[in-house]
Amino acid sequence: SPVTSSSPQRTTLALLQQKASNAPKDNLQGTLDAARQAAKEGAQIICTQELFATEYFCQSEDHANFELAEPIPGPTTEAFQEIAREQNVVVIASIFEQRAAGLSHNSAAIIDAGGELLGVYRKMHIPDDPSYYEKFYFTPGDNDPGFCAWNTKYGRIGVLICWDQWYPEAARLTALAGADILLYPSAI
Repeated sequence: SPVTSSSPQRTTLALLQQKASNAPKDNLQGTLDAARQAAKEGAQIICTQELFATEYFCQSEDHANFELAEPIPGPTTEAFQEIAREQNVVVIASIFEQRAAGLSHNSAAIIDAGGELLGVYRKMHIPDDPSYYEKFYFTPGDNDPGFCAWNTKYGRIGVLICWDQWYPEAARLTALAGADILLYPSAI
């Protein structure tokens, strides 16, 4: 349901960023712990860094890295849904998504306070430069209905990912869809 108010709403954000290791389970646990701590300190909307579960693996083209991908919903979204329920917070969780065999995305799961998976944003603008070989791993998003906004307990938010920030039409279209806050999980 839409968030409406006659006066401006104050929202507290937590933007998580940590050094990643080559141990995805440890990275997930560290990020879950940081999200719980942020919630205890008053955060209402928590956004992870881009692809937080691993070191940035796109610096080379290695088929073994596809083993890092997971479905949405899946173990990572379920872990963040539990935190959203426990702590009554909104979570944007950046995930290397395995959508189908041979189809993967750089995605963000949007989870409302209470734990409901509201949707998934799939990164639209995919770089392919030295040390940023993302086109090897990620298919551009086919978001339906495109750039959009989600009603959450703490406001109407839009989510874009990293390189999308360099394309102003993404922010403009997301704002036109009604987003009051734009969040960009990023690894840079």
